[in-house]
Amino acid sequence: MAVIKAFKGIRPSVNLASKIAALPYDVYNREEAVQEVAKEPLSFLKIDRAETQFANDVGTYDPRVYAKASETLSEMIADGSFRQDDEACYYLYELTMNGKSQTGIVAVASIDDYDNNIIKKHENTRLEKEQDRINHVDALDAQTGPIFLAYHENTILKDIIKATKEQSVEYDFTSEDGIRHRVWTIAEATTCEQIAKAFAGINNIYIADGHHRCASAVKVGKKRRANNPDFTGEEDFNFFLSVLFQDSELCILDYNRAVKDLNGLAVEEFIEKVSERFEIAGAISNDGGARVQDEAVSPKHKGQFGMYIDGKWYCLEIKDEYINNDPVKGLDVSLLQDNLLQPILAIEDPKVDDRIDFIGGIRGLEELERRVDTDCKVAFSMYPTSIGELFDVANADKLMPPKSTWFEPKLRSGLFIHQI
Repeated sequence: MAVIKAFKGIRPSVNLASKIAALPYDVYNREEAVQEVAKEPLSFLKIDRAETQFANDVGTYDPRVYAKASETLSEMIADGSFRQDDEACYYLYELTMNGKSQTGIVAVASIDDYDNNIIKKHENTRLEKEQDRINHVDALDAQTGPIFLAYHENTILKDIIKATKEQSVEYDFTSEDGIRHRVWTIAEATTCEQIAKAFAGINNIYIADGHHRCASAVKVGKKRRANNPDFTGEEDFNFFLSVLFQDSELCILDYNRAVKDLNGLAVEEFIEKVSERFEIAGAISNDGGARVQDEAVSPKHKGQFGMYIDGKWYCLEIKDEYINNDPVKGLDVSLLQDNLLQPILAIEDPKVDDRIDFIGGIRGLEELERRVDTDCKVAFSMYPTSIGELFDVANADKLMPPKSTWFEPKLRSGLFIHQI
């Protein structure tokens, strides 16, 4: 059973929500974050990335940065930019992109459920990335970046979400990137009990995005347990800020690849080697060689890939004998890695090889063309990993290959803060 609780959220005043809400801290590099805060001085980035308040000679991870983040949050609470709800609530957070909506329940999840694998992971985390958010949470005594969790569709929760959305909305604004954000508060005691009970009947919840933020929150919670040996388990540091979405509403975009060289091969040699494990589909070219597509290839099903090279697009289909039923080895990102990137282009470990770049599908296939026409030699468009595939990998207690999923739209930081 999953323990999902209501909490006393610290939230922006209604008239400032659209100004405060910001994309996650790790979407930006330092220069971009500075530009965003200069453009919108209320942006939550000035708390999530408080180095924006310092000259470049102050490092991103300098202790003064975390102290500044805490000071700024306290000031914004004092001046009324943020306020804390008097009672523990759940919240609904709806994001709409290109006419498609997904609605999550904002709550706090148990660090024990993370440890005992009720909350399932599919990625490893890196200690240096964890440490930044550990320092941030510790300094603020608060979690500011919600973890993106997913669960199998549940009728009770679906009905509660539908009924709540018929009530008055609290926040309703459209961000610069065209995403509409709406928020409702769920404070009624009976409904809150129904939500907690419904989640208690769910065996597993899955981290969709935010593994580093989640691991950091858990480590801070354990640290505070150690410092408070008489803890009851009900203290706020035993829980972490989350937004939980039913699987049927989630949108995973493609996560495409671009490679900077052909491992010493001529274009014709490379295509010849690709054809050993992939069918190259489409109209036959005039010279009877590899088949070229008339337009950019956006894969239509699992096992299909687009390839852009030398100013031309090709459609690749993995041959049947190379299909794999293992939950990890059978992913399209694995099929491409194991049958093309590694054996032909000698990319042994895509996590560390600087010859390969990963390009989120939100940027479109035009970005793949631009990269190949400028600083790369070949690019591959991918069919998106499905949420079912993500669940299968997590259920098998295995790990996804790097850059397997790209979730859109991104949850905004600053709309909900969990004080610990």
